[in-house]
Amino acid sequence: MTPSRVLIHGAGIAGPALAYWLARHGYRPTVVEQAKELRSGGSAVVVKEPALTVAKSMGILAQLREVATSSSALSLLDPAGRQLLRVPTASPQSVEVTRSDLSAVLHRAARDDAEFLFDDTITSLRQDPSGVDVTFRRSPPRRFDLLIGADGIHSPVRRLVFGPAEQFTTGLGMYSATVPLEPGALGDPEVAVMLTAPGRMLTLHPSRGKPLAMFTFRGGRVPGYDRHDTALHKRMVAAAYAGIGWRGPELVEAYQNHPAPFFDPLANVRMEKWSHGRVALLGDAASAVALLGDGSSMAMAGAHTLAEALAAHPGDHVRAFQAYEAKHRRQVDPKHRRVGLVATLLVPRTRHGLALRNTVGRAVGLATRTRNTVPPSRTAGSERLVRESGGSLSAESPSGAKVGLLRKANG
Repeated sequence: MTPSRVLIHGAGIAGPALAYWLARHGYRPTVVEQAKELRSGGSAVVVKEPALTVAKSMGILAQLREVATSSSALSLLDPAGRQLLRVPTASPQSVEVTRSDLSAVLHRAARDDAEFLFDDTITSLRQDPSGVDVTFRRSPPRRFDLLIGADGIHSPVRRLVFGPAEQFTTGLGMYSATVPLEPGALGDPEVAVMLTAPGRMLTLHPSRGKPLAMFTFRGGRVPGYDRHDTALHKRMVAAAYAGIGWRGPELVEAYQNHPAPFFDPLANVRMEKWSHGRVALLGDAASAVALLGDGSSMAMAGAHTLAEALAAHPGDHVRAFQAYEAKHRRQVDPKHRRVGLVATLLVPRTRHGLALRNTVGRAVGLATRTRNTVPPSRTAGSERLVRESGGSLSAESPSGAKVGLLRKANG
């Protein structure tokens, strides 16, 4: 039987991970990516279970540890910039890397067994019972057996096959913005620093050699909002962080001076079904969960689950897609249910909410510091409080805790 030809749209995290596993099962994967090359920069993400097991199976865990960030602690500040608490975040059960480094490691693992087409994208497609005809912006039209949209929260494949993004995305009334800084911008290269004021959070993360300033703030819908309008994004950041104190003016200025800083509304993606005919969605395209910091790990786990399902049902993509969705939904659906509570902990609306968040944070710090010296019964209450708050301050997984506080889920 001729190996099935699978087109994967997106070369971020889910795309190359899926290409790797499909090739191992005898498929012929092609990955097309709109960018001219692998994206550089980006915030740090944490590879944790179930993605850690996937990374071990791929033989890339050592490579991930080699490019791990230097961050080992999180320092929470009060509005005046004074430290409220400092929580260790390094954990043997996870590896923190920049998103670009994770993408590069996954690409190296897959590139010898998959075709990669950069600086290109799908412009139209037509599927029939035996395949999918695809038209590209640059490459000649081709026919594939299957098409997988692994192209993020703004997925072009989802738009072409399932409909406009507005049908599936739910905004959280919050925005995320980041900008890279000069290497010396953070005093301690091993400590992430976070300042929270009502409705606003400002974070400095050491990343890997080039610190990152991260702005997460609440805001209403902006009439005529355009996600490509950098000037508008800069005005929104400046307005949101006016008068925040600490190093706010300096970091806002860095954002204003950067030619292409990152900016995006925080949103979740929920769909009743992740496949239609011979097309399926993977990663944030199917089930983005903002704020929980699980996007990259869920993308890697989902890629492995999809490849295994296709291998278990050769020639029957309908059953394969059903099996993939049934299994992977059990991992992502509970996360959707926690987003509202995590948003409240992440960026409280009021000073009262901020004080409550800091109380939870102190409980986590105490539980983390005493876990190895105090009997478990003495710290169980604090850790249970954190777990019941949605896991965003989990003392059981400190590195994941930092990500839950600092980053959205698009990995």
